[in-house]
Amino acid sequence: DVQLVESGGGLVQPGGSLRLSCAASGFTFGNSDMSWVRQAPGKGLEWVSSSYSSGSTAYADSVKGRFTISRDNAKNTLYLQLNSLKTEDTAMYYCQNDNYLRRGQGTQVTVSS
Repeated sequence: DVQLVESGGGLVQPGGSLRLSCAASGFTFGNSDMSWVRQAPGKGLEWVSSSYSSGSTAYADSVKGRFTISRDNAKNTLYLQLNSLKTEDTAMYYCQNDNYLRRGQGTQVTVSS
């Protein structure tokens, strides 16, 4: 059974940083394309970043240069480093297995002074 458990969210001031983690199980993590998506209050899901099994990565224009996606295949863990956070980054962040289209329960990121 595919399981994804996100952690690392919290309350941070504008300009601050956070590191999100996603612990994965129930599938072959190293062979899977993985993404981070987010949902702000009252809005739809927004794609943030992807890490492909090939080793390549991709970012939404809104986070390019500020967020960094990475993965540790030995630990079955996906990460998202969030730097230079803005109030508009406030959202629930979800880890997603792109092959199974499954997401975890999410971790809340709130950027506020």
